[in-house]
Amino acid sequence: MDELVRVRFAPSPTGKLHFGSARTALFNYLFAKKFGGKFVLRIEDSDKVRSTPESEIDILEGLSWLGLSWDEGPMSDGRYGPYRQSERAEIYKEFIDRMAESKDAYYCFCSQEELAEEREKQEKAHQMPKYSGKCRGLSESDIAGLTKEGKKPAIRFKVSDEVIEFDDLIKGPMKFDMSLFGDFVIVGSDGNPLFLLTNLIDDSLMKISHVLRAEDHLSNTPKQLLLFKALGLMAPEYGHLPLILNPDKSKISKRKNPASLTEDFRDKGYLPEAMINFMALLGWHPANDKEIFSLGDLETEFSLDKVSKSPAIFDIQRLDYINGYYIRQKKIGDLANLCLPFMEKCNPAAFIEAQAKPEYLLQAVSMVQERMKRLDEICELTHYFFGNDLNYDAELLVPKNAKKSDIANYLKAGLAELQEIEIFGPDNLEKTLIGTVAKLKITNGELLWPIRVALTGEKASPGVFELLSVLGKERSLKRIQDAITKLEK
Repeated sequence: MDELVRVRFAPSPTGKLHFGSARTALFNYLFAKKFGGKFVLRIEDSDKVRSTPESEIDILEGLSWLGLSWDEGPMSDGRYGPYRQSERAEIYKEFIDRMAESKDAYYCFCSQEELAEEREKQEKAHQMPKYSGKCRGLSESDIAGLTKEGKKPAIRFKVSDEVIEFDDLIKGPMKFDMSLFGDFVIVGSDGNPLFLLTNLIDDSLMKISHVLRAEDHLSNTPKQLLLFKALGLMAPEYGHLPLILNPDKSKISKRKNPASLTEDFRDKGYLPEAMINFMALLGWHPANDKEIFSLGDLETEFSLDKVSKSPAIFDIQRLDYINGYYIRQKKIGDLANLCLPFMEKCNPAAFIEAQAKPEYLLQAVSMVQERMKRLDEICELTHYFFGNDLNYDAELLVPKNAKKSDIANYLKAGLAELQEIEIFGPDNLEKTLIGTVAKLKITNGELLWPIRVALTGEKASPGVFELLSVLGKERSLKRIQDAITKLEK
């Protein structure tokens, strides 16, 4: 028995998996899970020039990283395959022949130059650009003659002057005046069927019940409904997801914005559970103000009636907040393992030391976990835990309204006291340094601020006593001595 709900994600492997496409995949996946249906992955690689194996691999890797496993698709079982359009040419041929022989379509011999000229004339006359129907009335002898001349025709579908109406699962009742569209190409002059045709053929043969896709496909839907009718095929229900816009309401551009799921998000240290959570909230609004959702939560709570008709706004700060939340929920050992590949790329020396001293790595990561928003921040946040050379100006060591010479003397006093400590633990360190402050009759900041800068080279960092404890006696004392040397130059 066929499932009542069968949805598909049908990307074209012409580039990296786009963030917006990943959201489309997520919403389809959640809809299938909600109703116990099937999530089908279909690779629409009919564009032989632009489609690449590398792009397909990126799509598969991106979906797998997110945890969106497909029930049917490439490299998985399924009775409606193959699931790559490049392997379905014979299937399409039957429908192409049927359309070529029908009265619903006709051969068009117009060149690209002729079409461009026609479009230019219409624009100058302030008319809606559409095909004039020039080749609609060609006789069989006309077609034979043009073919004999070596001209290769495209196949156009005849669009009747009617109004197409359908209920969009998200946007509600929709109405399109087809007289504004003109006859459209369904098979190119190279003999290859176009998206409009292959897409609906596959949806029909794969028993797809619901098509959830981006809003920019909305104008394709009335065309495809006409094709379904002409071919005598059952059409699925359609729902069009809201666009994703920048905060300034401009459209996200691959050239100007982070768009690749793998390169711009995975490889920059975003966690898959954070991406799932963030993407779900782009256009879907839960019944309450809850903001944190696991994939399991979403499978239960997702519904199309909570998907917005208006565009969603991509807010990178919100993503960072959600990613930081998930980072804070990680066990230190798991987080350290996730950070290691990023350390290897940004600081190979630190990576080597971290591998040699796993306990030290755990301590360093635990010190910065609360401040981390992305995994690729690990080197920036922990650089002072590894190596000995810190690059900072001596002026940073000096608190406001203090003198360099005084700070140097305070550091010398603190250094002398620290050298006597045998157990370099936070409690001992705090007791010793607060005692030194009392002896010197100064404020805590006049000693603890320069020590913290000496240890990290930063204005902001974890607490002094925890830093000293983790860095250890030898490294800590050396850095304080280096700071004194900077001040006395």
